[in-house]
Amino acid sequence: MTSHPPRIVGMGGVWQSLVLVAFCGSCTFLTTISLSAIATNGAMKGGGPYYLIGRALGPEVGVSIGLCFFLGNAVAGAMYVLGAVETFLDAVPSAEFFQESVTVVTNTFVNGTAAGNATTISTPNLHDLQVYGIIVTILLCFIVFGGVKIINKVAPAFLIPVLFSILCIYIGVFIAPRPNASKWITGLSITTLKDNWSSDYQRTNNAGVPDPNGALLGLYFPAVTGIMAGSNRSASLKDTQRSIPIGTLHATISTTMMYLLSVFLFGALSTREGLLTDRLLCAAVAWPSPAVVYAGIILSTLGAALQSLTGAPRLLAAIANDDILPVLNYFKAYEGSEPHVATLFTSFICISCVIIGNLDLAPPMEVAPLEPFSHRCIALYCLKGKAGDWGDGFKSAYFQLALRSLRSMGANQVHPKNWYPIPLIFCRPWGKLPEDVPCHPKLADFANCMKKKGRGMSIFVSIIDGDYHESAEDAKTACRQLSAYIDYRRCEGVAEIIVAPSTSIGFRSIVQTMGLGNLKPNIVVMRYPEIWRRENLTQIPSTFVSIINDCITANKAVVIVKGLDEWPNEYQRQYGTIDLYWIVRDGGLMLLLSQLLLTKESFESCKIQVFCIAEEDTEAEELKADVKKFLYDLRMQADVIVVTVKSWEADPDRSGGSKKDDPEVYRSAQSRIRTYISQLKEAAERERRPLMEGGKQVVVDEQKVEKFLYTMLKLNATILRHSRMAVVVLVSLPPPPLNHLAYCYMEYMDLLVENIPRILIVRGYRRDVVTLFT
Repeated sequence: MTSHPPRIVGMGGVWQSLVLVAFCGSCTFLTTISLSAIATNGAMKGGGPYYLIGRALGPEVGVSIGLCFFLGNAVAGAMYVLGAVETFLDAVPSAEFFQESVTVVTNTFVNGTAAGNATTISTPNLHDLQVYGIIVTILLCFIVFGGVKIINKVAPAFLIPVLFSILCIYIGVFIAPRPNASKWITGLSITTLKDNWSSDYQRTNNAGVPDPNGALLGLYFPAVTGIMAGSNRSASLKDTQRSIPIGTLHATISTTMMYLLSVFLFGALSTREGLLTDRLLCAAVAWPSPAVVYAGIILSTLGAALQSLTGAPRLLAAIANDDILPVLNYFKAYEGSEPHVATLFTSFICISCVIIGNLDLAPPMEVAPLEPFSHRCIALYCLKGKAGDWGDGFKSAYFQLALRSLRSMGANQVHPKNWYPIPLIFCRPWGKLPEDVPCHPKLADFANCMKKKGRGMSIFVSIIDGDYHESAEDAKTACRQLSAYIDYRRCEGVAEIIVAPSTSIGFRSIVQTMGLGNLKPNIVVMRYPEIWRRENLTQIPSTFVSIINDCITANKAVVIVKGLDEWPNEYQRQYGTIDLYWIVRDGGLMLLLSQLLLTKESFESCKIQVFCIAEEDTEAEELKADVKKFLYDLRMQADVIVVTVKSWEADPDRSGGSKKDDPEVYRSAQSRIRTYISQLKEAAERERRPLMEGGKQVVVDEQKVEKFLYTMLKLNATILRHSRMAVVVLVSLPPPPLNHLAYCYMEYMDLLVENIPRILIVRGYRRDVVTLFT
């Protein structure tokens, strides 16, 4: 880049050139500071800036910047080669194969006054640049193929002559003008400095390219991008944490000071016409001969080209090794080996740019895609995603943002307008699934139905019975399997596995401690235990009752899914009704669940029917009007139907126990309960202790048992009468009666859901989850 400072001073003037050099130098210095800070933060592997940026800001940012930096290095290699060839042909005109190009420059002005007649500028022929450029690029590629050891041996041959030629230039500047010097060289003069202080932009340069101020930036800025030469070879450095900061900072400061000094010296050394027309003014003033500078320029640019061709393939190989873009897998290179395939690809890009053959067209590269043929999705084509966690800075930012959001939410009660379901999915409560299946697939589908557009937080939990110290590793393995399964089912949620002496104790721990603040789960979702009658599962009734009681105590809503195996997936469209049997006030949870179901493709063609239970016909019309008004205020569309169910007290025939016309399922439930109670009484009398179940003393009131069985029978008959063909039925969950046997409660529940293929049993909040107000 030794030939560019005079031209920059000629067009932009001394003061604009100083601003330009200071601006580029400050950019480089800030980049160096950031580079040094990241490089000293830990060990560094191959990849240079890509590795640092990718590990600091994440693979998405790292790959995008890394690919741009790779292309920049590959194109810069071509630019340096063209500069070396152009200097060589200027120094040795006899080496040209083709006739040189001649450009006549007219209307050259100095401070608004014509400086003279038309000036003829001779430049090497484009074909000569192409031929020599391809040959030089191939030779440099052979050196790069030799590996880092060969490059390190060749490097002094480029560096020492460059330093010597710079020294000769400064000596020549201070002793100018010498005998036989160019007419434009005035020697260091205050008058010349004043004449060159302001800018004098030409309409076009010798390549026909306009010369605005931005072109100066494009022309000069590549001269300060060499700071990455050391970091590009990070895999070959012995101590990256020491070598990169010291070497890069010293290089940045020294070169910036040298460029600032050069602007002053050349502004005071030559006239404007000489700065604009003499392409190698540095060589003209060098001591003792211009040949020294020619050699220095050629070796300097070839050294820079060698650095670019050395760093670019390693950068591309580092990107490929991270396996982010599968299309780059061909460029992978094992650690310690040379990236030969990447070197070939870099050489191809470099030679393609060399064929352009014009040095002035290489720096100002811009991308302006044709709008009809471009789309943002093309940028994501073949994107695979990172394979692991790189510990990038965005994770820390996300963590801080999450903490700030959690603190701002607080732990106060959420307003109904801001209430959102956070389901706690109980994956394996009854042990029906095979051991290698962490969660029922339809349970994962149902969890998505409880969130609008499938978005939201879900917590999938499972409990391993046993000792924590003995089963900790099994729990970790199961948690990884459950997490993978959640991702496979495309559920937005987290997996948690705990070890506890029993399912009841484990669930009690979960329901008390799971979550933070207002991000605690508020709905417990599990499947109905259809298999509870099996001989080896006698603990299910007590566990089921314990879970429901714990949810009521912790003020958690409960949704129990019966008929989970028949639950439709996203491709099975349903037609019919979603029927709600609104028996007790639940804060509007059943209404909210029905609306969430309608947002899914499988249920969007369904209609909602709300059934209200009344004990007297006289209450029906008033109740129906109230419910319709309530739904209207909630902006929910649903048909309201009031059904009358006689209570136990309203039926005088029930006082004598069962009747002959009772259904068989009802009489069977009565018989099983009597048998179970008699077995418990016999065991208690034999062991001379009170009647107990699950370690707790119970008192059996057969009349209350009869009342609950009757109520469940009537509700079941009502549901079957009105909703036998319904897609989904939602019904209120009756809480476990106090001092009733868990076995009896399971009989009640079985009688309620008998012959209903798909039903959601819902226990709501003690607070509203929907509101009438905006």
